[in-house]
Amino acid sequence: MHILDAVLIGQALLGAFDNLWHHEWAARLPQQRGARRELALHAGREALYGALFLGLAWWSWHGALAVAVAAVLGVEVVITLTDFLEEDRTRQLPPFERWLHTVLTVCYGLFLGLMGPRLIEWWQQPTGLAPAGRGLVSWLFTAMAIVVWAWSVRNALAVRRLGRESAALRDQPALPAVPRQASAVLITGATGFVGQALVRRLRSQGRRLIVLTRDPKQARLQFGADIAVIGALDDIAAETRIEAIVHLAGARVLGRPWTRARRRELLESRTRLTEQLHQLARRLERPPAVLVAASAVGFYGVPEDGVICDECSRAQRGVFQSDLCAAVEHEAMRMEGLGMRVVRLRFGVILGREDGAYPMQALAARLGLAARLGDGRQPVPWIHLDDAVGFIDWALRRTDVRGAVNAVAPDLCAQAAFSIALAASFGRPAWMRMPAAPLRRLAGEMSTLLLDGQRVMPRVALAGGFVYRFGTLNSTLRDLASHPQAPVRIRPSDEGRTADDAALL
Repeated sequence: MHILDAVLIGQALLGAFDNLWHHEWAARLPQQRGARRELALHAGREALYGALFLGLAWWSWHGALAVAVAAVLGVEVVITLTDFLEEDRTRQLPPFERWLHTVLTVCYGLFLGLMGPRLIEWWQQPTGLAPAGRGLVSWLFTAMAIVVWAWSVRNALAVRRLGRESAALRDQPALPAVPRQASAVLITGATGFVGQALVRRLRSQGRRLIVLTRDPKQARLQFGADIAVIGALDDIAAETRIEAIVHLAGARVLGRPWTRARRRELLESRTRLTEQLHQLARRLERPPAVLVAASAVGFYGVPEDGVICDECSRAQRGVFQSDLCAAVEHEAMRMEGLGMRVVRLRFGVILGREDGAYPMQALAARLGLAARLGDGRQPVPWIHLDDAVGFIDWALRRTDVRGAVNAVAPDLCAQAAFSIALAASFGRPAWMRMPAAPLRRLAGEMSTLLLDGQRVMPRVALAGGFVYRFGTLNSTLRDLASHPQAPVRIRPSDEGRTADDAALL
């Protein structure tokens, strides 16, 4: 393999990692309206890369055609520089992404340095295409071209979809301004999956909102000038009137392996911020009336078969997901010492079109790949995104609600039944089986999220009269499969703004 080919392959692999890790997993660019321009740049660059991979796989480009190859390389440089400016304008890149971009730039510079003499050699030849297949390398380049072109089309479709959403927003009337003197609701994790939906609901009710985020630049672009965005709780003055705090922030539990460092990150991403909220409440002239903190049904650990967990059930010591939720709730309960009403919402699997567990499962179901995991008898406590947000709103409004609340739907089901219903919502069968042993071997204790569930009953919600919009699994899956998510309602002047995911439980 020529060093030029090795450098180009390395560039492609690093670029693929950057796309998947930063653009898809961290920033979720295809779901952000303000990322249209960046996605369009990505789509154009990927289209050029696909042409470059395929063109260099099988041919030498002689004469005037060498100028065309040089033009493609030059346009790619212009697109990349423009992309750098767009990223700095719309989002705060983490250090690792900046480092990776530097490595990619150096790698591409090396490629250009190696490619320059070859282009000069080609330019001196009579114009025409000369076969230059290199066996396995050519086929590898061809496969890379197909993948990159598919990604380009996918990003172009995302740009088109986000454009339709922006056009729909322009037709909506502007919401009335919220008085600055009104009491505010402070939200952590507002740029995440649940947080964005919560902001929509509370904003439509005319509430004043303060958003705490790791990336104020993105959040300001996302939400607009009528929502206060801060990067640190110290930015809140002591005289600020905050009526309620909704704490949703925290690193994703399902994802990277639960190494010792990862467990510490999951714990500290929740408890450290809760401690800071406690300090804020003590510093304010008038403490907030209520804290609504997100926990999860993982609090109950891995119960024995047939055991039904309600809000009185205990945590299961020694099971990490239970220890994590118990630690989060313990920190939240400290707020009660300040006279605050504390509601601990133990969410099940939150089902929504844009993020969380549903999109990947729905894609598998559409392809006829819905699978039974293990024996399929493990319970799946779930809730529709609309009802998850409804639980938070309900907890804020109902002054008689406090303590633990199971935020799950009352329609209990096993994983096999869930998989069959999901596949049926797309008119597909669920015939696949995935043995438990390989999952447990690959994912370790994290596999308990998939293979061991909790049979959870929302007794507090049912007794308190909470009204579900989607109380049955079939109605939920029909809704999620039937039509796209409604766009976030913001002021027309805020079009083209973006946000990052603050993280989910």
